[in-house]
Amino acid sequence: MTLESDRLSLDSILESDEIIQQSKSMTPMPPWPAGDERGMANTLGPGTWLRCAQYLTAPGARYYELSHKLSNTMPSSPFSKPLKFQPRATRGQRNAMHASNMEELVSGEPGGQGTHIDALGHFGFVPSPWDGVSTFPTDEVAYYGGFRQADVKPTPSSMLCRLGIDKAPPIITTAVLLDAKSYLGGGKSLQPGKTITASDIEGMLAAQGLSRRGILPGDVLYIYTGWGDCWADPDTDGIYYTRGPGLAYDAAKFLEQKAIVLIALDNPFTDAINEGQFAGKAGRAEGYPPGLPFAIHHHMLTQAGIHQIQNANLGAMAADKVWTSCTIILPLRVDGGGGSPVRPVAIGVPHG
Repeated sequence: MTLESDRLSLDSILESDEIIQQSKSMTPMPPWPAGDERGMANTLGPGTWLRCAQYLTAPGARYYELSHKLSNTMPSSPFSKPLKFQPRATRGQRNAMHASNMEELVSGEPGGQGTHIDALGHFGFVPSPWDGVSTFPTDEVAYYGGFRQADVKPTPSSMLCRLGIDKAPPIITTAVLLDAKSYLGGGKSLQPGKTITASDIEGMLAAQGLSRRGILPGDVLYIYTGWGDCWADPDTDGIYYTRGPGLAYDAAKFLEQKAIVLIALDNPFTDAINEGQFAGKAGRAEGYPPGLPFAIHHHMLTQAGIHQIQNANLGAMAADKVWTSCTIILPLRVDGGGGSPVRPVAIGVPHG
């Protein structure tokens, strides 16, 4: 048998039509009840675990680390305070033979730096664009599920009383990896401002032999753009967080219809950012509505209830052509947190 036929045979065993249909019958679908705080995470459970389990014992399976290491010198988001770790001296214990080492997090926003997941309450919206001069109309902010500012963050010093990252369950499900660097970039990283459309997603599914399976309810979708190749530690050139490719607005709506639980790209914002946009020298990405320069954040978090991971590390999995896998994503249970550092892993069979 050829390598390709071996792969097709294995893939048909991992996710047979029977398993897919059975999983669909076991997977809840929207709409969700009033007061819901989990969004598409409601799809998770026995249906997604059934699909996921097949990969854990598949011949040749291996695990992939999909996060970057946290450090004082990694690229830092301009929208969150940089992390600063301070090592402590090695300590001893009186009347004991022990020695211990530890470090202190002295500053920074852990839920907004490095590879991290957004809580649904991370983003809200006001009825019209704010001019940046007048007082921001905090009382008018609305959130996913129709929650208002008074429900979610009643005072400036409040943690999130609703929609915090503590409401996100363990994400254990199947994942699809789409290789936009190859399909759209011809093997080169996608350019800043480039958007990945719904049509592009369907094209990548076909090109990677995934049309039969498609994107299933409760899936995680990983998209490799190649921009993650710019991640450098130490971050000496400072390029990574200034621009990048991202998801198109129509793709966000398409993925809502597919009922995915989470989207993750190897980019800083999930949204596409044009070169010069942050300096006021360029406008928002093509197709993003007026007043929504972060239209993907807006739609995924406030409208669809779909979590996001920024700064996913997808290069190794893409190189091995692990298009489908079991993925495990465990946010820290920060009570009322707007996000969390996260260490996503995937378990799949390499075909590269």
